[in-house]
Amino acid sequence: MAALRATLLGAALRSRAERSPELRERDAGRLADPTWFQHPGQIGYVCYADRFAGTLTGVADHLDYLVELGVTYLHLMPLLAPRPGPNDGGYAVADYGAVDPRLGTIDDLANLAGALHRSGMSLCIDVVVNHTAREHPWAQRALAGDPAARAFYHVFDDRALPDRYEQTLREVFPAFAPGNFTFVPEMGAWVWTTFNDYQWDLNYGNPAVLVAMAEAILNLCNIGVDVLRLDAVPFLWKRLDTDCENQPEAHWIVELLRSLVAMAAPAVAFKAEAIVPPEQLVQYLGGHEVPRHECDIAYHNQLMVMLWSSLASRDGRLITHALSRMRHRPPATTWMTYVRCHDDIGWAVSDEDAAAVGWDGWSHRNFLTEFYAGEFPGSFAHGARFQDNPAIGDSRISGTAASLCGLDPAGDPAGVETAIRRLVLLYAVAFCYDGIPLVYMGDELGLRNDLHYLDDPDRAADNRWMHRPAMPWEVAERRHRPGTIEARLFGWMQRLGTVQRRLAALDAAAPPEPLAVDDPHLFAFTRSRPGEERFLAVANFSEEAASCSTAALPFDPGEATLLLGGDESPAVGGGRLTLPGLGFAWYGFTPGSAAGTGP
Repeated sequence: MAALRATLLGAALRSRAERSPELRERDAGRLADPTWFQHPGQIGYVCYADRFAGTLTGVADHLDYLVELGVTYLHLMPLLAPRPGPNDGGYAVADYGAVDPRLGTIDDLANLAGALHRSGMSLCIDVVVNHTAREHPWAQRALAGDPAARAFYHVFDDRALPDRYEQTLREVFPAFAPGNFTFVPEMGAWVWTTFNDYQWDLNYGNPAVLVAMAEAILNLCNIGVDVLRLDAVPFLWKRLDTDCENQPEAHWIVELLRSLVAMAAPAVAFKAEAIVPPEQLVQYLGGHEVPRHECDIAYHNQLMVMLWSSLASRDGRLITHALSRMRHRPPATTWMTYVRCHDDIGWAVSDEDAAAVGWDGWSHRNFLTEFYAGEFPGSFAHGARFQDNPAIGDSRISGTAASLCGLDPAGDPAGVETAIRRLVLLYAVAFCYDGIPLVYMGDELGLRNDLHYLDDPDRAADNRWMHRPAMPWEVAERRHRPGTIEARLFGWMQRLGTVQRRLAALDAAAPPEPLAVDDPHLFAFTRSRPGEERFLAVANFSEEAASCSTAALPFDPGEATLLLGGDESPAVGGGRLTLPGLGFAWYGFTPGSAAGTGP
Protein backbone atom coordinates (compact mmCIF):
# COMPACT_ATOMS: atom_id res chain seq x y z
CA MET A 1 0.00 0.00 0.00
CA ALA A 2 2.86 2.38 0.77
CA ALA A 3 4.32 1.70 -2.67
CA LEU A 4 0.97 2.47 -4.29
CA ARG A 5 0.68 5.77 -2.40
CA ALA A 6 4.20 6.74 -3.45
CA THR A 7 3.49 5.89 -7.10
CA LEU A 8 0.27 7.92 -7.19
CA LEU A 9 1.80 10.87 -5.39
CA GLY A 10 4.74 10.81 -7.80
CA ALA A 11 2.37 10.88 -10.76
CA ALA A 12 0.55 13.92 -9.34
CA LEU A 13 3.78 15.79 -8.63
CA ARG A 14 5.15 15.11 -12.13
CA SER A 15 1.90 16.29 -13.66
CA ARG A 16 2.01 19.46 -11.58
CA ALA A 17 5.60 20.16 -12.67
CA GLU A 18 4.65 19.70 -16.34
CA ARG A 19 1.68 22.09 -16.16
CA SER A 20 2.00 25.13 -18.44
CA PRO A 21 2.31 28.68 -17.06
CA GLU A 22 -1.12 29.51 -18.52
CA LEU A 23 -2.76 26.61 -16.71
CA ARG A 24 -0.91 27.42 -13.49
CA GLU A 25 -2.37 30.92 -13.71
CA ARG A 26 -5.82 29.38 -14.22
CA ASP A 27 -5.21 27.19 -11.17
CA ALA A 28 -4.46 30.29 -9.10
CA GLY A 29 -7.69 31.97 -10.21
CA ARG A 30 -9.77 28.92 -9.44
CA LEU A 31 -8.11 28.47 -6.05
CA ALA A 32 -9.07 32.06 -5.24
CA ASP A 33 -12.65 31.27 -6.31
CA PRO A 34 -13.06 27.51 -5.70
CA THR A 35 -16.82 27.59 -6.19
CA TRP A 36 -16.66 29.23 -9.64
CA PHE A 37 -19.01 26.59 -11.02
CA GLN A 38 -21.70 27.53 -8.47
CA HIS A 39 -22.22 31.14 -9.50
CA PRO A 40 -25.36 32.31 -11.33
CA GLY A 41 -24.56 32.89 -14.97
CA GLN A 42 -22.87 29.55 -15.62
CA ILE A 43 -24.64 28.19 -18.69
CA GLY A 44 -23.65 24.90 -20.27
CA TYR A 45 -23.89 23.65 -23.83
CA VAL A 46 -23.36 20.02 -24.83
CA CYS A 47 -22.69 18.59 -28.27
CA TYR A 48 -20.66 16.13 -30.27
CA ALA A 49 -17.79 18.01 -31.89
CA ASP A 50 -18.37 16.38 -35.28
CA ARG A 51 -22.15 16.93 -35.17
CA PHE A 52 -21.64 20.57 -34.19
CA ALA A 53 -18.85 21.62 -36.53
CA GLY A 54 -17.05 18.63 -38.07
CA THR A 55 -13.72 18.94 -36.24
CA LEU A 56 -12.20 20.53 -33.16
CA THR A 57 -10.90 23.33 -35.34
CA GLY A 58 -14.43 23.75 -36.66
CA VAL A 59 -15.73 24.07 -33.09
CA ALA A 60 -13.18 26.83 -32.46
CA ASP A 61 -14.45 28.60 -35.58
CA HIS A 62 -18.00 28.67 -34.15
CA LEU A 63 -17.31 30.01 -30.66
CA ASP A 64 -19.06 33.24 -31.62
CA TYR A 65 -22.32 31.26 -31.80
CA LEU A 66 -21.82 30.00 -28.25
CA VAL A 67 -20.90 33.47 -26.99
CA GLU A 68 -24.08 34.83 -28.59
CA LEU A 69 -26.09 32.18 -26.78
CA GLY A 70 -24.45 33.12 -23.45
CA VAL A 71 -22.57 29.85 -22.96
CA THR A 72 -19.82 29.71 -20.32
CA TYR A 73 -19.31 25.93 -20.21
CA LEU A 74 -18.89 23.69 -23.27
CA HIS A 75 -19.19 19.95 -22.89
CA LEU A 76 -17.91 18.10 -25.93
CA MET A 77 -19.19 14.54 -26.01
CA PRO A 78 -16.61 11.70 -26.15
CA LEU A 79 -13.75 12.77 -28.37
CA LEU A 80 -10.90 10.49 -27.30
CA ALA A 81 -9.84 7.94 -29.92
CA PRO A 82 -12.54 5.24 -30.10
CA ARG A 83 -12.46 1.81 -31.66
CA PRO A 84 -13.33 1.72 -35.37
CA GLY A 85 -16.86 0.67 -36.27
CA PRO A 86 -19.56 0.50 -33.57
CA ASN A 87 -18.26 2.29 -30.47
CA ASP A 88 -21.30 3.20 -28.35
CA GLY A 89 -21.21 6.79 -29.51
CA GLY A 90 -17.52 7.15 -28.67
CA TYR A 91 -17.67 5.50 -25.24
CA ALA A 92 -15.47 2.58 -26.35
CA VAL A 93 -12.09 4.30 -25.97
CA ALA A 94 -9.06 2.78 -27.66
CA ASP A 95 -6.55 5.42 -26.51
CA TYR A 96 -6.87 7.85 -23.59
CA GLY A 97 -3.95 9.86 -24.92
CA ALA A 98 -5.25 10.58 -28.41
CA VAL A 99 -8.18 12.36 -30.01
CA ASP A 100 -10.45 10.69 -32.54
CA PRO A 101 -8.45 11.32 -35.75
CA ARG A 102 -11.63 12.33 -37.54
CA LEU A 103 -11.82 15.30 -35.15
CA GLY A 104 -8.18 16.33 -35.04
CA THR A 105 -5.26 15.91 -32.68
CA ILE A 106 -4.38 16.43 -29.05
CA ASP A 107 -2.79 19.74 -30.09
CA ASP A 108 -6.10 20.78 -31.67
CA LEU A 109 -7.84 19.98 -28.37
CA ALA A 110 -5.30 22.04 -26.43
CA ASN A 111 -5.72 24.94 -28.86
CA LEU A 112 -9.51 24.74 -28.52
CA ALA A 113 -9.21 24.78 -24.72
CA GLY A 114 -7.12 27.94 -24.95
CA ALA A 115 -9.58 29.60 -27.33
CA LEU A 116 -12.46 28.74 -24.99
CA HIS A 117 -10.61 30.19 -22.00
CA ARG A 118 -9.95 33.42 -23.87
CA SER A 119 -13.68 33.58 -24.72
CA GLY A 120 -14.69 33.13 -21.08
CA MET A 121 -15.69 29.49 -21.40
CA SER A 122 -14.67 26.27 -19.66
CA LEU A 123 -14.14 22.94 -21.41
CA CYS A 124 -15.63 19.65 -20.26
CA ILE A 125 -14.76 16.30 -21.84
CA ASP A 126 -15.62 12.67 -21.06
CA VAL A 127 -13.30 10.15 -19.45
CA VAL A 128 -14.67 6.62 -19.63
CA VAL A 129 -13.42 5.19 -16.36
CA ASN A 130 -15.33 1.91 -16.17
CA HIS A 131 -14.15 0.22 -19.34
CA THR A 132 -11.99 0.38 -22.44
CA ALA A 133 -12.51 -0.82 -25.98
CA ARG A 134 -11.13 -4.29 -26.70
CA GLU A 135 -8.88 -2.45 -29.16
CA HIS A 136 -7.17 -0.50 -26.36
CA PRO A 137 -3.47 -1.44 -25.96
CA TRP A 138 -4.17 -2.88 -22.51
CA ALA A 139 -6.80 -5.22 -23.94
CA GLN A 140 -4.68 -6.03 -26.96
CA ARG A 141 -1.83 -7.14 -24.71
CA ALA A 142 -4.29 -9.25 -22.74
CA LEU A 143 -5.45 -10.87 -25.98
CA ALA A 144 -1.81 -11.60 -26.81
CA GLY A 145 -1.42 -13.52 -23.55
CA ASP A 146 0.24 -10.94 -21.28
CA PRO A 147 -0.84 -11.96 -17.74
CA ALA A 148 -0.27 -8.46 -16.34
CA ALA A 149 -2.57 -6.95 -18.98
CA ARG A 150 -5.12 -9.73 -18.50
CA ALA A 151 -5.29 -8.67 -14.84
CA PHE A 152 -6.49 -5.23 -15.98
CA TYR A 153 -9.87 -6.80 -16.72
CA HIS A 154 -12.34 -9.20 -15.13
CA VAL A 155 -11.53 -12.46 -16.93
CA PHE A 156 -13.07 -15.85 -16.10
CA ASP A 157 -11.98 -19.25 -17.39
CA ASP A 158 -15.50 -20.68 -17.15
CA ARG A 159 -19.10 -19.57 -16.51
CA ALA A 160 -19.25 -20.50 -12.83
CA LEU A 161 -18.66 -17.00 -11.40
CA PRO A 162 -20.30 -15.10 -14.28
CA ASP A 163 -23.46 -17.13 -13.76
CA ARG A 164 -23.47 -16.28 -10.07
CA TYR A 165 -22.97 -12.58 -10.81
CA GLU A 166 -25.73 -12.58 -13.45
CA GLN A 167 -28.30 -13.54 -10.83
CA THR A 168 -28.21 -10.00 -9.40
CA LEU A 169 -27.01 -7.88 -12.33
CA ARG A 170 -29.25 -5.80 -14.57
CA GLU A 171 -28.85 -5.57 -18.33
CA VAL A 172 -28.03 -2.08 -19.58
CA PHE A 173 -28.70 -2.84 -23.27
CA PRO A 174 -30.93 -5.94 -23.22
CA ALA A 175 -32.04 -5.54 -26.84
CA PHE A 176 -28.65 -5.52 -28.57
CA ALA A 177 -26.17 -6.51 -25.82
CA PRO A 178 -27.91 -8.99 -23.48
CA GLY A 179 -25.98 -10.30 -20.52
CA ASN A 180 -22.90 -8.89 -18.83
CA PHE A 181 -20.17 -11.27 -20.00
CA THR A 182 -18.68 -12.05 -23.41
CA PHE A 183 -16.77 -15.14 -24.48
CA VAL A 184 -13.48 -14.17 -26.14
CA PRO A 185 -12.20 -17.08 -28.27
CA GLU A 186 -8.65 -15.72 -28.47
CA MET A 187 -8.41 -15.98 -24.68
CA GLY A 188 -10.63 -19.00 -24.22
CA ALA A 189 -12.27 -17.07 -21.42
CA TRP A 190 -15.18 -14.85 -20.45
CA VAL A 191 -14.68 -11.09 -20.04
CA TRP A 192 -16.95 -8.74 -18.06
CA THR A 193 -18.71 -6.46 -20.56
CA THR A 194 -21.45 -4.46 -18.83
CA PHE A 195 -22.35 -2.39 -21.90
CA ASN A 196 -21.28 -4.02 -25.17
CA ASP A 197 -19.13 -7.02 -26.09
CA TYR A 198 -16.40 -4.64 -27.29
CA GLN A 199 -16.32 -2.64 -24.00
CA TRP A 200 -14.27 -4.49 -21.39
CA ASP A 201 -14.80 -3.53 -17.73
CA LEU A 202 -11.62 -2.57 -15.89
CA ASN A 203 -10.61 -4.41 -12.72
CA TYR A 204 -10.02 -1.73 -10.08
CA GLY A 205 -9.14 -4.46 -7.60
CA ASN A 206 -5.79 -4.37 -9.40
CA PRO A 207 -3.76 -1.35 -8.17
CA ALA A 208 -2.07 -1.10 -11.57
CA VAL A 209 -5.42 -0.13 -13.11
CA LEU A 210 -5.84 2.71 -10.64
CA VAL A 211 -2.34 4.00 -11.42
CA ALA A 212 -2.87 3.78 -15.18
CA MET A 213 -6.22 5.60 -15.02
CA ALA A 214 -4.81 8.28 -12.73
CA GLU A 215 -1.98 8.93 -15.18
CA ALA A 216 -4.42 9.14 -18.10
CA ILE A 217 -6.59 11.65 -16.23
CA LEU A 218 -3.64 13.78 -15.14
CA ASN A 219 -2.40 13.95 -18.73
CA LEU A 220 -5.81 15.20 -19.89
CA CYS A 221 -5.79 17.88 -17.18
CA ASN A 222 -2.60 19.33 -18.66
CA ILE A 223 -4.23 19.77 -22.06
CA GLY A 224 -6.41 22.50 -20.58
CA VAL A 225 -9.60 20.64 -19.67
CA ASP A 226 -11.63 22.33 -16.90
CA VAL A 227 -14.15 19.59 -16.09
CA LEU A 228 -13.79 15.83 -16.45
CA ARG A 229 -17.05 13.93 -16.81
CA LEU A 230 -16.52 10.49 -15.28
CA ASP A 231 -18.58 8.13 -17.40
CA ALA A 232 -20.30 5.06 -15.92
CA VAL A 233 -18.77 5.75 -12.52
CA PRO A 234 -21.34 3.68 -10.51
CA PHE A 235 -20.04 0.47 -12.11
CA LEU A 236 -16.41 0.67 -10.98
CA TRP A 237 -16.48 -2.05 -8.32
CA LYS A 238 -17.83 -5.60 -8.54
CA ARG A 239 -19.17 -7.63 -5.61
CA LEU A 240 -21.00 -10.95 -5.65
CA ASP A 241 -24.67 -10.98 -4.66
CA THR A 242 -25.12 -7.28 -5.45
CA ASP A 243 -26.05 -5.36 -8.60
CA CYS A 244 -22.37 -4.25 -8.74
CA GLU A 245 -23.39 -0.60 -8.79
CA ASN A 246 -22.73 2.15 -6.23
CA GLN A 247 -20.44 -0.02 -4.13
CA PRO A 248 -18.46 1.79 -1.40
CA GLU A 249 -15.20 1.15 -3.24
CA ALA A 250 -16.46 3.07 -6.27
CA HIS A 251 -16.71 6.15 -4.08
CA TRP A 252 -13.24 5.55 -2.63
CA ILE A 253 -11.78 5.35 -6.13
CA VAL A 254 -13.40 8.64 -7.16
CA GLU A 255 -12.25 10.33 -3.95
CA LEU A 256 -8.68 9.19 -4.56
CA LEU A 257 -8.64 10.35 -8.19
CA ARG A 258 -10.17 13.67 -7.12
CA SER A 259 -7.46 14.18 -4.50
CA LEU A 260 -4.70 13.56 -7.04
CA VAL A 261 -6.19 16.07 -9.47
CA ALA A 262 -6.63 18.63 -6.68
CA MET A 263 -2.89 18.45 -6.07
CA ALA A 264 -1.79 18.52 -9.69
CA ALA A 265 -4.43 20.69 -11.38
CA PRO A 266 -6.58 22.65 -8.90
CA ALA A 267 -8.54 24.34 -11.69
CA VAL A 268 -10.09 21.02 -12.78
CA ALA A 269 -13.46 19.85 -11.47
CA PHE A 270 -15.06 16.39 -11.61
CA LYS A 271 -18.56 15.71 -12.90
CA ALA A 272 -20.30 12.41 -12.14
CA GLU A 273 -22.28 10.59 -14.77
CA ALA A 274 -24.31 8.65 -12.22
CA ILE A 275 -27.85 7.92 -13.32
CA VAL A 276 -28.88 6.26 -10.08
CA PRO A 277 -31.83 6.48 -7.66
CA PRO A 278 -32.12 9.90 -5.97
CA GLU A 279 -31.14 8.59 -2.55
CA GLN A 280 -27.80 7.40 -3.99
CA LEU A 281 -27.11 10.32 -6.31
CA VAL A 282 -25.92 12.84 -3.72
CA GLN A 283 -23.24 10.39 -2.55
CA TYR A 284 -21.30 11.05 -5.76
CA LEU A 285 -21.06 14.66 -4.59
CA GLY A 286 -19.51 13.43 -1.37
CA GLY A 287 -22.77 13.41 0.57
CA HIS A 288 -21.98 10.54 2.93
CA GLU A 289 -22.46 10.30 6.68
CA VAL A 290 -18.91 11.62 6.90
CA PRO A 291 -18.60 14.10 3.98
CA ARG A 292 -15.97 13.33 1.37
CA HIS A 293 -14.54 15.19 -1.61
CA GLU A 294 -15.69 13.26 -4.66
CA CYS A 295 -17.29 14.98 -7.65
CA ASP A 296 -18.04 18.69 -7.77
CA ILE A 297 -20.94 18.42 -10.21
CA ALA A 298 -23.55 15.75 -10.93
CA TYR A 299 -26.49 15.48 -13.31
CA HIS A 300 -29.86 16.18 -11.73
CA ASN A 301 -31.49 13.21 -13.41
CA GLN A 302 -34.48 13.35 -11.09
CA LEU A 303 -35.40 16.88 -12.15
CA MET A 304 -35.15 15.93 -15.83
CA VAL A 305 -37.38 12.86 -15.45
CA MET A 306 -39.92 14.74 -13.37
CA LEU A 307 -40.15 17.56 -15.91
CA TRP A 308 -41.13 15.14 -18.67
CA SER A 309 -43.50 13.31 -16.32
CA SER A 310 -45.22 16.59 -15.41
CA LEU A 311 -45.55 17.62 -19.04
CA ALA A 312 -47.25 14.35 -20.04
CA SER A 313 -49.52 14.13 -16.99
CA ARG A 314 -50.19 17.88 -16.80
CA ASP A 315 -49.63 17.41 -13.07
CA GLY A 316 -47.12 19.06 -10.73
CA ARG A 317 -47.73 16.94 -7.64
CA LEU A 318 -45.21 14.17 -8.37
CA ILE A 319 -42.35 16.56 -9.14
CA THR A 320 -43.14 18.52 -5.98
CA HIS A 321 -43.12 15.44 -3.78
CA ALA A 322 -40.08 13.76 -5.39
CA LEU A 323 -37.88 16.84 -5.26
CA SER A 324 -39.01 17.73 -1.73
CA ARG A 325 -37.68 14.47 -0.34
CA MET A 326 -34.32 14.54 -2.13
CA ARG A 327 -31.29 14.98 0.08
CA HIS A 328 -29.56 18.33 -0.23
CA ARG A 329 -26.26 18.28 -2.05
CA PRO A 330 -23.12 19.25 -0.07
CA PRO A 331 -22.59 23.05 0.04
CA ALA A 332 -19.45 23.13 -2.13
CA THR A 333 -21.05 21.20 -5.03
CA THR A 334 -23.71 21.82 -7.64
CA TRP A 335 -26.07 20.10 -10.03
CA MET A 336 -26.17 20.07 -13.79
CA THR A 337 -29.82 20.77 -14.58
CA TYR A 338 -30.98 19.65 -17.99
CA VAL A 339 -34.01 18.94 -20.13
CA ARG A 340 -32.36 16.61 -22.61
CA CYS A 341 -29.01 14.92 -23.21
CA HIS A 342 -27.37 12.60 -25.74
CA ASP A 343 -28.79 9.52 -24.00
CA ASP A 344 -32.19 7.90 -23.76
CA ILE A 345 -34.65 8.87 -21.03
CA GLY A 346 -35.22 6.19 -18.40
CA TRP A 347 -38.27 6.65 -16.20
CA ALA A 348 -36.69 6.94 -12.74
CA VAL A 349 -40.02 7.25 -10.95
CA SER A 350 -40.02 5.26 -7.72
CA ASP A 351 -43.05 3.32 -6.55
CA GLU A 352 -42.84 5.25 -3.26
CA ASP A 353 -43.04 8.65 -4.93
CA ALA A 354 -45.85 7.58 -7.23
CA ALA A 355 -47.87 6.14 -4.34
CA ALA A 356 -47.49 9.39 -2.41
CA VAL A 357 -49.65 11.15 -5.02
CA GLY A 358 -52.06 8.22 -5.41
CA TRP A 359 -50.52 6.62 -8.50
CA ASP A 360 -49.18 3.17 -9.26
CA GLY A 361 -45.48 3.37 -10.11
CA TRP A 362 -45.43 0.66 -12.78
CA SER A 363 -48.54 2.04 -14.48
CA HIS A 364 -47.14 5.58 -14.53
CA ARG A 365 -43.80 4.48 -15.96
CA ASN A 366 -45.62 2.50 -18.63
CA PHE A 367 -47.82 5.51 -19.37
CA LEU A 368 -44.76 7.72 -19.86
CA THR A 369 -43.23 5.23 -22.29
CA GLU A 370 -46.43 4.97 -24.31
CA PHE A 371 -46.98 8.73 -24.21
CA TYR A 372 -43.54 9.75 -25.46
CA ALA A 373 -43.45 6.96 -28.03
CA GLY A 374 -46.61 8.53 -29.46
CA GLU A 375 -48.70 5.45 -28.65
CA PHE A 376 -50.96 6.89 -25.96
CA PRO A 377 -54.27 8.38 -27.20
CA GLY A 378 -53.94 12.13 -27.53
CA SER A 379 -50.15 12.17 -27.16
CA PHE A 380 -48.36 15.11 -28.74
CA ALA A 381 -44.92 13.42 -28.65
CA HIS A 382 -42.87 12.02 -31.53
CA GLY A 383 -40.40 9.79 -29.69
CA ALA A 384 -39.44 6.13 -29.97
CA ARG A 385 -38.95 3.25 -27.57
CA PHE A 386 -35.36 2.36 -26.72
CA GLN A 387 -34.23 -0.96 -25.20
CA ASP A 388 -37.71 -2.35 -24.61
CA ASN A 389 -37.41 -5.06 -21.94
CA PRO A 390 -40.76 -6.83 -21.49
CA ALA A 391 -39.24 -9.21 -18.93
CA ILE A 392 -39.11 -6.44 -16.33
CA GLY A 393 -41.59 -4.01 -17.88
CA ASP A 394 -38.90 -1.46 -18.65
CA SER A 395 -38.51 0.75 -21.68
CA ARG A 396 -36.74 4.02 -22.31
CA ILE A 397 -37.34 6.81 -24.80
CA SER A 398 -35.36 8.43 -27.61
CA GLY A 399 -36.16 11.68 -29.38
CA THR A 400 -35.10 15.32 -29.46
CA ALA A 401 -36.64 17.67 -26.92
CA ALA A 402 -38.51 19.48 -29.68
CA SER A 403 -39.98 16.25 -31.07
CA LEU A 404 -40.94 15.02 -27.60
CA CYS A 405 -42.71 18.37 -27.10
CA GLY A 406 -44.65 17.80 -30.32
CA LEU A 407 -42.95 20.42 -32.48
CA ASP A 408 -43.88 19.74 -36.09
CA PRO A 409 -43.50 22.74 -38.42
CA ALA A 410 -45.71 20.98 -40.96
CA GLY A 411 -48.54 20.99 -38.46
CA ASP A 412 -51.09 23.69 -37.70
CA PRO A 413 -49.81 27.02 -36.32
CA ALA A 414 -51.59 26.47 -33.01
CA GLY A 415 -49.80 23.13 -32.55
CA VAL A 416 -46.44 24.72 -33.30
CA GLU A 417 -47.14 27.49 -30.79
CA THR A 418 -48.09 25.00 -28.08
CA ALA A 419 -44.99 22.88 -28.69
CA ILE A 420 -42.74 25.94 -28.40
CA ARG A 421 -44.40 26.85 -25.12
CA ARG A 422 -43.79 23.33 -23.79
CA LEU A 423 -40.09 23.45 -24.65
CA VAL A 424 -39.61 26.94 -23.20
CA LEU A 425 -41.45 25.91 -20.03
CA LEU A 426 -39.11 22.97 -19.43
CA TYR A 427 -36.02 25.12 -19.89
CA ALA A 428 -37.50 27.89 -17.72
CA VAL A 429 -37.51 25.46 -14.80
CA ALA A 430 -34.09 23.96 -15.60
CA PHE A 431 -32.50 27.42 -15.78
CA CYS A 432 -33.48 28.43 -12.27
CA TYR A 433 -33.93 25.26 -10.19
CA ASP A 434 -30.47 24.57 -8.79
CA GLY A 435 -27.18 24.40 -10.66
CA ILE A 436 -25.69 24.90 -14.10
CA PRO A 437 -28.41 24.77 -16.78
CA LEU A 438 -27.31 22.68 -19.74
CA VAL A 439 -28.59 23.31 -23.27
CA TYR A 440 -28.40 20.24 -25.49
CA MET A 441 -27.28 21.13 -29.01
CA GLY A 442 -30.24 21.93 -31.23
CA ASP A 443 -32.78 22.59 -28.49
CA GLU A 444 -32.09 26.32 -28.88
CA LEU A 445 -33.26 25.97 -32.51
CA GLY A 446 -36.01 23.37 -32.06
CA LEU A 447 -34.26 20.63 -34.06
CA ARG A 448 -36.45 17.59 -34.59
CA ASN A 449 -35.65 13.89 -34.89
CA ASP A 450 -33.08 13.07 -37.56
CA LEU A 451 -33.56 9.64 -39.14
CA HIS A 452 -30.45 9.76 -41.31
CA TYR A 453 -28.74 7.50 -38.75
CA LEU A 454 -30.63 4.60 -40.37
CA ASP A 455 -28.37 4.98 -43.42
CA ASP A 456 -25.26 4.24 -41.31
CA PRO A 457 -24.79 0.51 -40.57
CA ASP A 458 -22.78 1.33 -37.44
CA ARG A 459 -25.64 3.40 -35.99
CA ALA A 460 -28.83 1.95 -37.46
CA ALA A 461 -29.48 -0.36 -34.49
CA ASP A 462 -29.25 2.47 -31.96
CA ASN A 463 -32.16 4.90 -32.27
CA ARG A 464 -30.58 7.34 -29.82
CA TRP A 465 -28.92 8.77 -32.92
CA MET A 466 -32.27 10.27 -33.88
CA HIS A 467 -31.71 12.89 -31.18
CA ARG A 468 -28.06 13.48 -32.13
CA PRO A 469 -28.56 15.45 -35.35
CA ALA A 470 -25.84 17.34 -37.16
CA MET A 471 -26.00 21.10 -36.72
CA PRO A 472 -27.68 22.56 -39.83
CA TRP A 473 -25.94 25.91 -39.93
CA GLU A 474 -28.27 27.18 -42.63
CA VAL A 475 -31.15 26.56 -40.22
CA ALA A 476 -29.20 28.21 -37.38
CA GLU A 477 -29.06 31.41 -39.44
CA ARG A 478 -32.83 31.71 -39.04
CA ARG A 479 -32.24 32.69 -35.41
CA HIS A 480 -31.74 36.20 -36.78
CA ARG A 481 -35.07 36.17 -38.65
CA PRO A 482 -37.79 37.45 -36.28
CA GLY A 483 -40.86 35.27 -36.02
CA THR A 484 -39.17 31.99 -36.98
CA ILE A 485 -39.16 29.00 -34.65
CA GLU A 486 -35.39 29.30 -34.45
CA ALA A 487 -35.45 32.98 -33.54
CA ARG A 488 -38.08 32.48 -30.87
CA LEU A 489 -36.33 29.57 -29.15
CA PHE A 490 -32.83 31.05 -29.43
CA GLY A 491 -34.17 34.33 -28.06
CA TRP A 492 -35.78 32.55 -25.12
CA MET A 493 -32.54 30.78 -24.24
CA GLN A 494 -30.74 34.12 -24.31
CA ARG A 495 -33.36 35.78 -22.08
CA LEU A 496 -33.34 32.94 -19.57
CA GLY A 497 -29.57 33.20 -19.30
CA THR A 498 -29.52 37.00 -19.12
CA VAL A 499 -31.94 37.11 -16.18
CA GLN A 500 -30.48 34.05 -14.47
CA ARG A 501 -26.95 35.42 -14.33
CA ARG A 502 -27.92 38.58 -12.44
CA LEU A 503 -29.97 36.93 -9.67
CA ALA A 504 -28.08 36.47 -6.43
CA ALA A 505 -30.91 34.24 -5.18
CA LEU A 506 -29.90 31.64 -7.79
CA ASP A 507 -26.47 31.18 -6.25
CA ALA A 508 -25.75 27.64 -5.09
CA ALA A 509 -25.89 28.88 -1.50
CA ALA A 510 -29.67 29.22 -1.95
CA PRO A 511 -31.08 25.70 -2.44
CA PRO A 512 -34.60 25.33 -3.82
CA GLU A 513 -37.61 24.57 -1.65
CA PRO A 514 -40.57 23.04 -3.54
CA LEU A 515 -43.92 24.41 -2.42
CA ALA A 516 -47.24 22.63 -2.00
CA VAL A 517 -49.90 24.66 -3.85
CA ASP A 518 -53.61 24.07 -4.27
CA ASP A 519 -53.73 23.46 -8.03
CA PRO A 520 -52.32 20.09 -9.20
CA HIS A 521 -51.25 21.53 -12.57
CA LEU A 522 -48.68 23.84 -10.98
CA PHE A 523 -45.14 23.35 -9.74
CA ALA A 524 -43.69 26.08 -7.54
CA PHE A 525 -40.47 26.54 -5.61
CA THR A 526 -38.59 29.30 -3.84
CA ARG A 527 -34.92 30.13 -3.30
CA SER A 528 -33.33 32.72 -1.05
CA ARG A 529 -30.29 33.66 0.98
CA PRO A 530 -30.73 35.34 4.39
CA GLY A 531 -31.09 39.09 4.05
CA GLU A 532 -31.12 39.03 0.23
CA GLU A 533 -33.70 38.97 -2.54
CA ARG A 534 -36.12 36.06 -2.43
CA PHE A 535 -36.93 34.18 -5.62
CA LEU A 536 -40.12 32.37 -6.66
CA ALA A 537 -40.74 30.27 -9.75
CA VAL A 538 -44.11 28.87 -10.76
CA ALA A 539 -44.75 26.64 -13.80
CA ASN A 540 -48.07 25.51 -15.28
CA PHE A 541 -47.89 22.10 -16.97
CA SER A 542 -51.45 22.30 -18.29
CA GLU A 543 -52.49 23.78 -21.63
CA GLU A 544 -55.26 25.57 -19.71
CA ALA A 545 -54.89 28.45 -17.26
CA ALA A 546 -54.29 27.43 -13.65
CA SER A 547 -54.10 29.35 -10.38
CA CYS A 548 -52.99 28.94 -6.80
CA SER A 549 -53.54 30.77 -3.54
CA THR A 550 -50.89 33.38 -2.82
CA ALA A 551 -51.10 32.33 0.84
CA ALA A 552 -49.05 29.20 -0.04
CA LEU A 553 -46.26 31.31 -1.53
CA PRO A 554 -43.34 32.89 0.38
CA PHE A 555 -44.51 36.39 -0.61
CA ASP A 556 -47.36 38.00 -2.50
CA PRO A 557 -46.45 38.14 -6.22
CA GLY A 558 -48.51 41.32 -6.44
CA GLU A 559 -45.94 43.03 -4.22
CA ALA A 560 -42.93 41.56 -6.04
CA THR A 561 -41.06 42.12 -9.31
CA LEU A 562 -41.93 39.91 -12.25
CA LEU A 563 -38.44 39.04 -13.45
CA LEU A 564 -39.45 36.87 -16.37
CA GLY A 565 -42.63 35.29 -17.67
CA GLY A 566 -43.91 33.43 -20.68
CA ASP A 567 -45.40 34.95 -23.82
CA GLU A 568 -48.54 35.74 -21.78
CA SER A 569 -48.15 37.47 -18.43
CA PRO A 570 -49.44 35.94 -15.19
CA ALA A 571 -52.17 37.70 -13.26
CA VAL A 572 -52.48 38.38 -9.53
CA GLY A 573 -55.79 39.21 -7.88
CA GLY A 574 -58.28 38.02 -5.32
CA GLY A 575 -55.56 36.27 -3.39
CA ARG A 576 -54.59 34.05 -6.31
CA LEU A 577 -51.80 33.85 -8.87
CA THR A 578 -53.04 32.76 -12.31
CA LEU A 579 -50.73 31.46 -15.01
CA PRO A 580 -51.77 30.97 -18.63
CA GLY A 581 -51.58 27.52 -20.16
CA LEU A 582 -47.97 26.27 -20.27
CA GLY A 583 -46.91 29.55 -18.71
CA PHE A 584 -44.27 30.28 -16.11
CA ALA A 585 -43.22 33.17 -13.91
CA TRP A 586 -40.03 34.15 -12.10
CA TYR A 587 -40.54 36.64 -9.26
CA GLY A 588 -38.08 38.50 -7.08
CA PHE A 589 -38.93 40.13 -3.78
CA THR A 590 -36.85 42.28 -1.47
CA PRO A 591 -38.60 43.45 1.71
CA GLY A 592 -39.27 47.17 1.54
CA SER A 593 -38.94 47.39 -2.25
CA ALA A 594 -41.68 48.45 -4.62
CA ALA A 595 -43.27 45.97 -7.00
CA GLY A 596 -42.41 46.15 -10.66
CA THR A 597 -41.89 44.25 -13.84
CA GLY A 598 -38.57 42.98 -15.07
CA PRO A 599 -37.41 42.91 -18.67
